[in-house]
Amino acid sequence: MLLAGDEWARYFTSFTRSAFRLETLPVYTMPDEEEEFRGFLAGELPPEGYHYGWLDTVATAAAEGRPVQRVRVLRRPLSDYIRYEFAYGYDYNVPAGEDIRIADITDHDPDFPCEDWWLFDETTVVRMLYRPDGTQIGRELVEDPDLDQYIKWRDLALAASVPYGEYPH
Repeated sequence: MLLAGDEWARYFTSFTRSAFRLETLPVYTMPDEEEEFRGFLAGELPPEGYHYGWLDTVATAAAEGRPVQRVRVLRRPLSDYIRYEFAYGYDYNVPAGEDIRIADITDHDPDFPCEDWWLFDETTVVRMLYRPDGTQIGRELVEDPDLDQYIKWRDLALAASVPYGEYPH
């Protein structure tokens, strides 16, 4: 089942224990980021008071004791997009309460899956669907997921990563 709009947004307000994201692509081609990304490539930094809706979502969940975690899988050298993601995303997400970790697999491959997904409350899996260029084409609720496997991948990703603030960038 594909998820969109309010139906998708509800997952971030209705989880009760935890939300975990595995992020694997070197680039995400997001139309709403194009102008900002071009500015970043030209040397621009986020403006004073920079804010976006995800920060409110994360802050609310953190205040309610519902952790949001993400492991960003990457290889060096960092793509321009990942550098942008750090400067315009993670530098703000972490203070808002998101636990972001970096799994640098440049020198080893810990057998992560080659797809992005969310795991909510260790009971619900949503696969993020992308074209090869990183353009998102949908979100798919995984019917009857192998939860033990997803939890194993989550735990492996957490064990193979360091907190965002400790990753040299």
